[in-house]
Amino acid sequence: MRWTPLPLVLGLLVAVGLLGSTATAATPLTVAQAISPQTGASATVRGYVVGQPTATNTVVRSNFPNDYALALADTASETNTSKMIYVQIASSFRAAYGLQTNPALLGKQLDVTGSRSAYFSHAGLTSTTAFAKVGTPPPTTTTTTTTTTTPPTDDYYAPAIGKSGDQLRDALHQIISTNAKLSYDQVWDALKDTDQDPSNQANVILLYSGRSQSKSTNGGNANDWNREHVWAKSHGDFGTATGPGTDIHHLRPEDVSVNANRGNKDFDLGGSVAAEAPGNKTDADSWEPRAAVKGDVARMLFYMAVRYEGGDGFADLELNNNVNNGSAPYMGRLSLLLQWNSADPPDAFEQRRNKVIFDSYQHNRNPFIDHPEWAASIWG
Repeated sequence: MRWTPLPLVLGLLVAVGLLGSTATAATPLTVAQAISPQTGASATVRGYVVGQPTATNTVVRSNFPNDYALALADTASETNTSKMIYVQIASSFRAAYGLQTNPALLGKQLDVTGSRSAYFSHAGLTSTTAFAKVGTPPPTTTTTTTTTTTPPTDDYYAPAIGKSGDQLRDALHQIISTNAKLSYDQVWDALKDTDQDPSNQANVILLYSGRSQSKSTNGGNANDWNREHVWAKSHGDFGTATGPGTDIHHLRPEDVSVNANRGNKDFDLGGSVAAEAPGNKTDADSWEPRAAVKGDVARMLFYMAVRYEGGDGFADLELNNNVNNGSAPYMGRLSLLLQWNSADPPDAFEQRRNKVIFDSYQHNRNPFIDHPEWAASIWG
């Protein structure tokens, strides 16, 4: 009988063991491991539910405002937000894992799968695709994520259905005014998500320029992109105050110099070709956006005029047919905006943007993206 040398046997056993270990499912990351780096890569994170984030450095442990988010930590008693990861709860999981509906989840351990991306300008887990209580078998169903959206059911717009004119406007104002508000700093991360280039997840699309540019080049220097207020913030003098000044339904990424060139001008036809923004034109008192986003601009302004009616401490924003509105709370030219709304209907990029804002940030929609025909009913 021939004997295999003992070292060779041991080596074979070790090799088999290693092969076996690589075939098993990956161990979930701890919260500490998931916090950094925030690369956007998919990961499963295990942690204890310690509350609901409502701002960058605020996590509440009772009186949960909604079912949209939760915070995980490596210990159930953690109170230091820097040791937490904020989890965006996708709509399909809110009934089972939202804290307003399920407050008893506080202190429970979960495995959550999603993208390691900032949420509330804080280490986060977004675009979540799976939730499971530790020790509970995962469900057999799967969740798929799409890059576009269909209009919401009539439940969201139920109070507005069948109305027109001022009654429609009043109903829409009530529906879209119950939104969460971002700080001006939080707008940076939100725009990196809402305006992501569908062909390159590392970039955003600039509104007027149409250029795809790295998300990381935001700032105030030449060739950076910054936060363009489509409803010029001087028209109503709201500046960057939380509310109209930070409402991402009308804030878009744009090249610093192009943003400065547009300034606080109203929208109209004509003028000279705008520098660094092919397809856009400008003169002393107006700006004409490129054809591909004329409808987008119109619908953002329609939203602002309905959302901000003067009852929440801000100016009553209104549309008119002037192009020299200055610091008055008006934007024009309304008759042209209505034409642009008809000529350039919502596309997949605009629809996705509306969905992301609703699902992940403000939790309200731009009704004129879902129902472009309502603009003519109100202003036509």
